[in-house]
Amino acid sequence: MRVDGGCHCGKITYEAEIDPETVSICHCTDCQTLSGSAYRSNVRTLKGTFKLRSGQPKIYVKTAESGNQRAQAFCPDCGSPIYSTTVTDPQIHGLRVGTLRQRGELRPKTQGWCRSAQSWVTDLSSMTRHPKQPSR
Repeated sequence: MRVDGGCHCGKITYEAEIDPETVSICHCTDCQTLSGSAYRSNVRTLKGTFKLRSGQPKIYVKTAESGNQRAQAFCPDCGSPIYSTTVTDPQIHGLRVGTLRQRGELRPKTQGWCRSAQSWVTDLSSMTRHPKQPSR
């Protein structure tokens, strides 16, 4: 599936090919911290298909629990996380589903690092829902 997306401010745009069956949720503590949320939704690109259409992301290299280094790309202006990839041979990118224009079509199929998952994410259906920001 061809996808395209970009950061919140529009400075960075990209396109890629993905397999929608590879959409996943990561509950690791790194993803929680780097996303500012309880988990992060990702989808892997098909090898060599990621192309920046505009802008240049800032790169932060993190070292995972395994010792592997991952380049984390984000917009230097608005801070939107865009992707992660290997430091040495960046041919497959882990796109941040929230930056994809097609995000509504990309239902996650798997979850990883569930040992770090926040206990409350397993059942959001019981929470009060508002169509927009509730008034205070």
